[in-house]
Amino acid sequence: MGVAGASGPVLDRDEVDRALARLGAEHEAIETSLLALQDHAGRRLLEGAELTGTTRERWTAAEASITLLWAYFDAYTAAMRSAREIRSRRRWSSREDLLELTELLRGESVTVAGSAAATANAPTLHGAGKLSERFSLAGLVDRMNELYATSLDMVVAADAVWSALPARIDLLAAELQRTRKLAHSVGVRPGEHPAGDDLERITRTLTRLREEVVSDPLAYWRRTEGSSAPGGGRPDTTVYDREARALEEVRREIDAVLTVRQDAEQRLIKLRDVLSRADRTLAEARTARGEVLAKIAATEVPVVSGPPTVLQEQLAAAAEYRRQAQWHRLSPLLESLEQKAEDELLRARESLTAVTAPLAVRAELRGRLDAYRAKVARHGLAEDALLIERYDAARRMLWSAPCDLRVAEQAVLRYQYAAAELLGTAPRVPGQAGPQDRRGPGAVSDKGDAAR
Repeated sequence: MGVAGASGPVLDRDEVDRALARLGAEHEAIETSLLALQDHAGRRLLEGAELTGTTRERWTAAEASITLLWAYFDAYTAAMRSAREIRSRRRWSSREDLLELTELLRGESVTVAGSAAATANAPTLHGAGKLSERFSLAGLVDRMNELYATSLDMVVAADAVWSALPARIDLLAAELQRTRKLAHSVGVRPGEHPAGDDLERITRTLTRLREEVVSDPLAYWRRTEGSSAPGGGRPDTTVYDREARALEEVRREIDAVLTVRQDAEQRLIKLRDVLSRADRTLAEARTARGEVLAKIAATEVPVVSGPPTVLQEQLAAAAEYRRQAQWHRLSPLLESLEQKAEDELLRARESLTAVTAPLAVRAELRGRLDAYRAKVARHGLAEDALLIERYDAARRMLWSAPCDLRVAEQAVLRYQYAAAELLGTAPRVPGQAGPQDRRGPGAVSDKGDAAR
């Protein structure tokens, strides 16, 4: 180190050589970065695009920054050239040369003259509106790095949005056109079907989205929180994703309509069969009700309603929709009819069950009477006078019309109890005597015969 100058201690020859080498490497790196920015695809697209909104404002500032960057770089290059010329005057630099080199390499020796447009649109370290600025070489490098980072961030962000969204929007728009043609073929049209209205809305939204993405890409850029790197963020695909989901829902609905077109005839045949079975069941219930009223006395029999005409009308409408290829109308109508037809068949079966309940009770009483008679016959008691009397009474009631079920049930229970007494299986209440022997004083019990 020599004596101190205006820019601090005077550099010696070795320090000058090291500073020139370092600044030369920085000059090379800056030049490479500036050329890469100049050739960046995003920058070329921005130059030729009709921009709006945020992107236009930021690109105006970025263009001025890039212009100023080249002005700074030219000044930096000129300063480096001057320093190298001074150093190359003589192998062993004189004290005057070292003083001059120290001032050039360390002092604010670089003056940059900026155009009015550049200084108006690109912020400077010393405020806007000045026609020139003075920098040290190190300060000039810092300033160029700052401008380069902000310019590159804007270019990279715009290029990322343009690379991601327009192509995806175009693919979705192509899928949208295919879906619209398919929808039209099955009668899904705007104003006639909600899915047709959805397709129109999606078309308008995608058209507007593409125009906005092309003219103002930065409106669809979301910076990553805490990131300081140029281009730190991602394209905002919220609107695109929402419309893609909406199109998928419409496509599923149209697929359902297509499925209806393919199997409509079979579903209509099945519907007619279900409704026909319901009608037949109701007719059987009405016939059974007449039989019950004629054969069963003192019984409330529910009224059997007729088949609902609205289902037949809807079935006729469904057949007409099929003939006219109005699949979008047929699809929801078939789904509704299928459920209603199953409900109607269930209602008819329940009605038949309710109407025939008295006949089922009479059949059960008949079966029980015959079962006890067979049991009595197996034990050799079929000729018992009381049993014959009670059996005949119960049978007359059950096989005559109209049959009073309450009276007939009591007759069956009396026969059942008499048979149980003879068989020794009748229930006894504690403290009561068993059944009396109705065969006379000379009769012998079964147990006595067995003992003998």
